[in-house]
Amino acid sequence: MNNKEGNNNKSGGRANSSRPSSNKPKPAMPKRAQGPKKVKPATKIAEEEAAKKAKKPNQAPKRPKVKDEIRLNKYISNSGVCSRRDADIYIQSGNVKVNGIPVTEMGYMVKPGDVVNFDGAVLTPEKKVYILLNKPKNFTTALDEGQEYRNVLELVKGSTTAKIGAVGRMDKNTTGLLLFTNDTDMIRKFTLPTNKSSKIYQVSLDKNLKFEDLEKIQKGLVLDGHRVFVEDVSYIEGEAKSEIGLKLRSANVKVVRSIFEHFNYDVLRIDRVAFAGLTKKNLPRGNWRLLTEQEIINLKNV
Repeated sequence: MNNKEGNNNKSGGRANSSRPSSNKPKPAMPKRAQGPKKVKPATKIAEEEAAKKAKKPNQAPKRPKVKDEIRLNKYISNSGVCSRRDADIYIQSGNVKVNGIPVTEMGYMVKPGDVVNFDGAVLTPEKKVYILLNKPKNFTTALDEGQEYRNVLELVKGSTTAKIGAVGRMDKNTTGLLLFTNDTDMIRKFTLPTNKSSKIYQVSLDKNLKFEDLEKIQKGLVLDGHRVFVEDVSYIEGEAKSEIGLKLRSANVKVVRSIFEHFNYDVLRIDRVAFAGLTKKNLPRGNWRLLTEQEIINLKNV
């Protein structure tokens, strides 16, 4: 009996000793009892970024750039045959070879000494040239044979050996600033209807411009179903009210003439005095000059 009582006391002691300890915080569960570790958001982000950086189909592998090497599409554009965008299409279609091997990789780099064959012809890239002309009357940008008036290219003859073209069109009666370049990307940029660069014209009319017509022009108008936005129009200070200053973004000189003809005015002369930030300062009529490095940068950033 005593032994049993003693055993009961021991077991009772254990029960009593465990009761107060139940109120204490439980120890942390051992690691083996934990579920699988979840991926942290930061890890997912890193994985997504790594996936983005992974090589995409039809993309040249990245490698250290060699001195004087150039992207294939830019090399083609520099040769004057087409723009970079069009060059990408030719590259993807397999019509471009480098050293006799077809190249379809976007971003392929051409090294000095490489021979580039474009649609069956070997290309020779030209240095980009930018020439500003103050065009006189009786010269036109038209290249049609048998023209009564001389072509504007005669006025910049000898300025460069590169194959250059005019940015936009000018008829024989329009004078002022005209840009020439062999940069096909820039030519395309400034001839797009969506181009945002401003041009300023001095327009001579056959009679004074009525103030109410000036206000209507300022508000903008519709010509041939297209909305024409005029940035500014005003009388030229110190001149007759038939001399008008007009600022707009269109590179089409015909739009300038059409604006005033819409209000029954005859346009006698149109002179472009500013083009995308370039002016006629120190450039007499009939003369040309090369653009400065800063002017070229400004044009590219327009």
